[in-house]
Amino acid sequence: MTDMRIVVKVGTTTLAHKTGNLNIKRVEELCKVLSDLKNAGHEVLLVSSGAIGMGVGKLPIPERPDDIPGKQAAAAVGQCELMYVYDKLFGEYNHIVGQILLTQDDLDLEVRHRNFCNTIHRLLEYGALPVINENDSVSVDEIQIGDNDTLSAIVAASVDADLLIILTDTDGLYTADPRTDPDAELIPVIQELTDDVMKLGGGSGTKQGTGGMATKLEAARIAGAAGIDTVILNGANPAAMYNVVDGTGFTGTRISL
Repeated sequence: MTDMRIVVKVGTTTLAHKTGNLNIKRVEELCKVLSDLKNAGHEVLLVSSGAIGMGVGKLPIPERPDDIPGKQAAAAVGQCELMYVYDKLFGEYNHIVGQILLTQDDLDLEVRHRNFCNTIHRLLEYGALPVINENDSVSVDEIQIGDNDTLSAIVAASVDADLLIILTDTDGLYTADPRTDPDAELIPVIQELTDDVMKLGGGSGTKQGTGGMATKLEAARIAGAAGIDTVILNGANPAAMYNVVDGTGFTGTRISL
């Protein structure tokens, strides 16, 4: 396949154990695969959640805070840890990372959005790998109501990406909740986000993260409006991204609108 511009979104449940501490094996594999995709000539942008979760794991607090200032404090600590890990692991494969933290205004206001896009394109020209997150230490919008799934779709549309890959804690979208229904079947391809399909998204995700399948389907809608396919994969197996990019068989859900 020709070189592609790929936005990859990774969530807290992929990056961290239930304790909030880093899942070292998982993150090392993720960085290895993304580095290899870059080596193959593809441009990669990483939209990474996990700052709050990693901050909780590092701070002397028993669980994820419920209040906004507590979440912001955890994010401030966790973002440092997150970027340290990415810088170290991608650096082992001779790739440079650049951090971009966004607020809603950076996406809504024309001048700030243009500045964001200019920075991204220059980072890609320099061969760097942008790591993007919401600025949770100062912004309250996302950590109150949403998830980086939506952010990843907006980023993909903003940079004219060829593909959005969302890594999560299931293989994709099922006909029912596979955690409670043994007859649930994986839906490999979706070509229309009907009301019935959207209902399959259910509610929010785990206590560690903030997003569920519903936000991933909404992200796919945003990406699809920009002509971008979305693939939902299990983050436990980052190597599956090779098959997605190569156009060969993989276990997951491709949403092509």
